[in-house]
Amino acid sequence: MATTTKTKSGFSAAERDAMKERAKELKASTDRAEGEAAVAEKIAAMPEPDRALAQRIHDIVTETAPGLVPRTYYGMPAYAKDGKVLCFFKPSSKFRTRYSNFGFNDVAQLDDGSMWATEYALTELTDDDAERIAGLVRRAVG
Repeated sequence: MATTTKTKSGFSAAERDAMKERAKELKASTDRAEGEAAVAEKIAAMPEPDRALAQRIHDIVTETAPGLVPRTYYGMPAYAKDGKVLCFFKPSSKFRTRYSNFGFNDVAQLDDGSMWATEYALTELTDDDAERIAGLVRRAVG
């Protein structure tokens, strides 16, 4: 696991690793099968409880919005619409944070007035939480 200690450049080792991952992702194919394999590989490499949360998120997103294309985003599982990442799972282990996050990028159709949430903290995923996430994904896809 990468450290979060800052260096002279101002970026931690984890942040530098994420930027390198992102550069590779931008060069990668947008093939659905390749994206699915990359996401499965990232999920399998996660420690628990992140692995279980990520797998459940993957199942919810792919069942709710089968038109979204799985891919990685800064080395994390993500789901794209029209080539742009719509939503993603950020494991707590990646940046040594207290909780994991499920988030949305600006292409998501979640606008609600002048302020709305774009990331949700996860410590576990109840059935009610799963329904809420599925509803957000449906709304985000538009």
